[in-house]
Amino acid sequence: MRPTTELSGVGPALAVHLERIGVTQVADLLFHLPLRYEDRTQVRPVGGLQHGEKAVFEGEILTAAVVYRGRRMLIASLADGTGQITLRFFNFTRFQQKALVRGVRLRCFGEVRRGRGGLEIAHPEYRVVSEDTGDETEDHLTPVYPTTEGLQQGRLRRLIGLALDELEQAESPELLPAALTGGMEFPSLRQALLFVHRPPPGTDTGELQQCRHPAQQRLAFEELLAHHLSLRQLRDSVRVEQALPLQVGGKLQRRFIGALPFSLTSAQKRSLGEIGDDLSRADPMMRLLQGDVGSGKTVVAAGAALCAADAGLQTAIMAPTELLAEQHLATFRAWFEPLGIEVVWLSGRLRAAERRAALDAIAGGAAVVIGTHALFQEGVAFDRLALVVIDEQHRFGVHQRLALREKGALGDHVPHQLVMTATPIPRTLAQTAYADLDVSVIDEKPPGRQPVETVALPDSRRADIVQRVARALRDGRQAYWVCPLIEESDVLEAQAAEDTASLLAEALPDFRVALVHGRVKPDRRDRVMQAFKSGEVDLLVATTVIEVGVDVPNASLMIIENAERMGLAQLHQLRGRVGRGTDSSSCVLLYKPPLNRTARQRLGVLRETDDGFRVAEKDLELRGAGELLGTRQTGLIEMKVADLVRDAHLIPGVQRAAQQLQQEDSAVVPRLIRRWIGEAGALYGKV
Repeated sequence: MRPTTELSGVGPALAVHLERIGVTQVADLLFHLPLRYEDRTQVRPVGGLQHGEKAVFEGEILTAAVVYRGRRMLIASLADGTGQITLRFFNFTRFQQKALVRGVRLRCFGEVRRGRGGLEIAHPEYRVVSEDTGDETEDHLTPVYPTTEGLQQGRLRRLIGLALDELEQAESPELLPAALTGGMEFPSLRQALLFVHRPPPGTDTGELQQCRHPAQQRLAFEELLAHHLSLRQLRDSVRVEQALPLQVGGKLQRRFIGALPFSLTSAQKRSLGEIGDDLSRADPMMRLLQGDVGSGKTVVAAGAALCAADAGLQTAIMAPTELLAEQHLATFRAWFEPLGIEVVWLSGRLRAAERRAALDAIAGGAAVVIGTHALFQEGVAFDRLALVVIDEQHRFGVHQRLALREKGALGDHVPHQLVMTATPIPRTLAQTAYADLDVSVIDEKPPGRQPVETVALPDSRRADIVQRVARALRDGRQAYWVCPLIEESDVLEAQAAEDTASLLAEALPDFRVALVHGRVKPDRRDRVMQAFKSGEVDLLVATTVIEVGVDVPNASLMIIENAERMGLAQLHQLRGRVGRGTDSSSCVLLYKPPLNRTARQRLGVLRETDDGFRVAEKDLELRGAGELLGTRQTGLIEMKVADLVRDAHLIPGVQRAAQQLQQEDSAVVPRLIRRWIGEAGALYGKV
C-alpha cells in the first residue's frame, strides 16, 4: 500500500483534497471510477457543430479582445474554413490574454451554445497546437470523475493515469479466486479497471452510461460482494455475543393476545413465531419485521415485548419522531396497563423534573420504555434491558441502533433487537442492505380492510373535490386534506396549511375543520388529533406530520395536494391513513399540470395498486436504493459503480461468493472491504 504522496506532484495540500474524495493510497485511485465519459477522439469541423453538443474542434484565432458588456470578459473568434465560433472567458489571466491572439491555432473542447451572433462556447478547455503536434487526438474516451473543490479534472485524470500505468506493470490486483468468477464471463480485474478508465474509441457509450458493459459488471459484482460481506461481518460479530433467552407464550403474552378484540392474521402469527424462536435462544436476535401500512406490526412488537416482561426484564421501543413515539405510548399504555405493566415515556422535550422521574423509573426496572433517539443519550441507564424495538428502521443508522444495544448491555449480555419498517423493502434490496438481519414479513392485512380507490386529478378540479368532501362529511365520514412541504421552510409550509384550512372552513361552513402542522405546539396538536379521532372534528387539514402513527377508522377520504412533488413511499404512507375501517375509502391526488414523466409514472402506480410491496418495487426503480432507504441513515454507503436495482441479477451470485469466501479464503474479506468501502468498513469489524 503506497500513499498518494509518493506520486509525482502530490504535496500535502493536494493530498488533503484527495482524502476528501476517499483517496489516500495509490490503489484508491484505481477504484475512483468515472461518473460519465466524453468523446474527444475525433476533431469535428466547426461548421458541423450543433447547439447543446460537446465536441472537440480546432481552428485559428481571427480576433481577440477584452470587452465590457455588463462585466469584463475576453472574447476570441475562431475559424477553421468550415465555420466560425466565439470563445468567451469571464474569468481569465493576464497570461491567457497575451497567449490568445490573432493567428494562434487552438484545439478546444466544450459545450456549444447558441449566442447572439452565432455559436459560442464559454470557458472551453483548450491547448495551443502547431504543425509539430499533427493530428494527435485522445486514444480513448475521456472519463469525468467525481471530484471536490480545489481538485480539477485534469489533475485527477493525470494522477489516475499514473496509477493505471503502474497497474499495467504490477502484479495482478485480483483478490477473488478464479472459481468465484469463472462462470460469469467477466474480464480480469486488471482488464476491467483499464477499460473503465480508458474505454477505446467506438465503445458503445449507451452501454457504458447504463453500466452494463462486462467490465463495469465485473466491478459491480465485486463492490456488491464487499458491501454484503461487511454486513455479514456485523452479523457474525453479534452472533459471538450472548443474550438472555426469553420464554415464549408466557402468562402475560397469553392474557394480552386473548384480550385483543380481533384475531391475529396468519402472517402476524408466523412473524411472532419467528421472533419467538429467536428470543428463546442465547445468541442475540437481529430481525427486521417489515409489513405494509396497517398490517399490524405493532401488535407483533407488543407480543415480543411481553416475552421480556414475563421474565421481569425491560423492553425499549424507539421511534424516529415525537409523534410516532407518542402514538406508540398511547397504544402500549392502553394494552399494557390493564396487565399491570409500567410504560415509561422519555422524550427530549420533557421538563427537568419529568425527565428525572423517567430516568429513575428506567433505572428502577420499568418494563417498557418508549421514546425517540433520547433513549440512547448520556444519562439514560437501563436496569435489565432484554429487547430493543426500533420502528421505521430506515430513518435510523447502523450506528444509532448499535448505540442503543451497547447502552443496554448487561454484563456479558446484549439485548435482542427487532427493527420494523412500514416501508416494504423489495427482496433483493433487503438481502443486500440488511444482510445483517433476518427478515420477517407481514404480507396480509387484517380482515375487513377495504382497498383504497385512488384517483389523480389536476388542481383545476379543486371545487369538485371540495364538494366531494362535503358529501362524505354529510354521510358521517371524516376526511384528511394534506398540504405537503413545498418549500424547505416550516414557516412557509405552516402558512400554506393555514391558508388552505381557512379556505376550506369558508367553503364548508356546516362542518368542523381543524389544522395541525409542524409548528403547532405538541400539546395543541395532540388535542386536535384526539378531537379528530373522537369525531369532534370532521375535516383535518395537515402537513405530512400525519404520515405515520395516526389511526382513525372513520376517516375514509384523503386529499393530497401537490402529489406530483412527493415520492411513492410517502404518498403510499399518507394513503394508508384511510381504509382503516370497514367502509370503502378513497384517496385523491391533486397535481399541478403539466406532469413530467416520473411524476406521471408515480401517480399511475398508486392508481393501479395499494399493495405496498409493489409500490416499493416501483419506488426503488424510480428513485434508487440510496434515496429509498436513506443512504446516509442505513449504513449502506453510496456505491461507486453498483446499483441494487440494475444489478439485482448479480445478488444470488454475490451471496454464494460471500459464503464461499468466508469459508475458504477469509483473509481476503477485510482487504476486499477496505478496497471498496475504505475506513467506513471498519465499523463492521468493531461492533
